[in-house]
This record gives sequence, C-alpha cells and structure tokens, in this order.
Amino acid sequence: MMEVAEEPGLREIGCEHSLLSRPDGSATFVQGDTSVLAGVYGPAEIKVSREMHDKATIEVMVRPKVGLPAIQDKNHEQLIRETCESVILGTLHPRTSITIVLQVINDGGSILSCFLNAACMAMMDAGLPMNAMFCGVTCALDDDGQLIIDPNTKDQKVSPSISEV
Repeated sequence: MMEVAEEPGLREIGCEHSLLSRPDGSATFVQGDTSVLAGVYGPAEIKVSREMHDKATIEVMVRPKVGLPAIQDKNHEQLIRETCESVILGTLHPRTSITIVLQVINDGGSILSCFLNAACMAMMDAGLPMNAMFCGVTCALDDDGQLIIDPNTKDQKVSPSISEV
C-alpha cells in the first residue's frame, strides 16, 4: 500500500459564529483535525475583590477534551489572556469581567493558534470593543531545517523547534 504525502501548507480552515445561545459571543474554529469552541461572557459584574477600578478584568479558561487542565493549558490561558488584553478596550468597561472559555473538541496539532483564532472570532461575535483583530499561526522546523506551516500533531512531536504566534 502506497502512502500519500500531504502537501505542505495550511490545512483546511473553517469558522462559524453564534453557535451557542448562553454566551454573549461564540465561535468554533476548525483547522484540519483540530477543532475548538469558544464562548465569551461579558462585560459582566465582578466580585469587588477581583475588580480593577480602571479597566475590565479578562479571564481565560481552557477546557481540555477530557480530564482537568494541565500545565500546558495554563500556559495557553496566560498567552491568550495577554493577547486579548492587548486588543480589548477594557477601559470602556471598568470594574467588569470578560470571560473567555475555550473548549478543545479535537486536537490534531496547532492548538494554540486555533485557540487564538476562535477567541478573536468569539470576541467579535460578542461585539467587544477592540483596537485590532489578531490571528494565530503555528510554524515548526522539520529534521532537514525546512519550515512547516500549520504542523499536525505528528509534525509537532518530531520537530526540534516549534513556534506558535
């Protein structure tokens, strides 16, 4: 049986918004075998102990497909929160909370870039004021030093270097 090699480059991408009724904004982002669902809640009231008097508090929660969040999920939460904080005009909603929940549906590689893309689409769906939009892309180097754009899980495991921006 002959193996067919995949063409290098981006896998098929898909996005749909307003899928969920309870969040203020929602989106699903699919890239190849990787699929993420995002929900945005807020701006909403926040406990006095957690509020910031001059801007909105932004929380990000990553939910794995099964089990509890791992250390890598916590790292992803921090990177996504910092990215969202840099574009959301939080000063327009002081003393409020904006919560972004990201659920892994399937992880076929490049999960951080899918998280970022789903979060941006859900924030746009929620109508949050932003000074810019953002997107994520994952790159890796193969054993020959060739650049792989949008690596799958197999490519990421064998890559000596990977960058998710």
